[in-house]
Amino acid sequence: MTTAQDDHSAQSLMLSFLGIYLLDKDSAVYSGSVIDVFARVSVSEEAVRSTLTRMANRGLLTRHRQGRRVYFGLTDRAAQVLGDGARRVWRTGAVNRDWDGNWTMVAFSLPDSRRSDRHDLRSQLIWAGFGLLQNGLWIAPGIKDAAAIVEELGLAENVTVFTAQPSKPTESLDLIHKAFDTDAIAARYNEFLERWDNRTPLPSAPDDLARQLVLHTDWLQLVRQDPYLPAEHLTEDWPAIRAEKTFQELAAQYETTATAIATELIEEIRVER
Repeated sequence: MTTAQDDHSAQSLMLSFLGIYLLDKDSAVYSGSVIDVFARVSVSEEAVRSTLTRMANRGLLTRHRQGRRVYFGLTDRAAQVLGDGARRVWRTGAVNRDWDGNWTMVAFSLPDSRRSDRHDLRSQLIWAGFGLLQNGLWIAPGIKDAAAIVEELGLAENVTVFTAQPSKPTESLDLIHKAFDTDAIAARYNEFLERWDNRTPLPSAPDDLARQLVLHTDWLQLVRQDPYLPAEHLTEDWPAIRAEKTFQELAAQYETTATAIATELIEEIRVER
């Protein structure tokens, strides 16, 4: 079997695992159980332990000891991150059919001495669906809570946020093509379809638990990179529509079997966050 790490980092797979099996539960999972689960997607014990430790050090996981065993639970911060991912996967959808014609615009200028802040802001803007229109000016369709991003990073004094609608000669379609690489977005969805929309998706996987983890990781990475563009400005055969249907059908197909396997493998304890 091709290793999962050929396509995904261990942390990406870990976020999928935690989102499916630990989110909304007051539980912590035994590290040995996680190792057993991840062996199914060919992630090594060393990589699992390293990922768990790194996420704990970043304040995403809590450690709990019972005898010689170490269990990992979610912090409030991790629950927030995973909850946001779940909303993107299950509620937001892959295509924006309710656009109101408004654009949120974020302008900022940070010196080279604050390169780290600039990188963090750009990363958060991309996650929120913004594209770079021109130097220092980012845009996203719809009304976005850019203030939350700015305040969390402590950059309120360096950023200007406003909403607007384009005026002639500028059209919304022009903004989309300038700020977003629609060909690259479509190509990512087509790659997803090539992998999953066939008679035997991921044939090298040993079972539905492995398929479930890779499927969810594939899809979450897709929607994290998708700016959720207005449907009225996309082609009728926009591949995100078919890709979303494929994801939902396969996720439902794998759920029962994958959950049964996970129940056998995963050892949990009850904890309080």
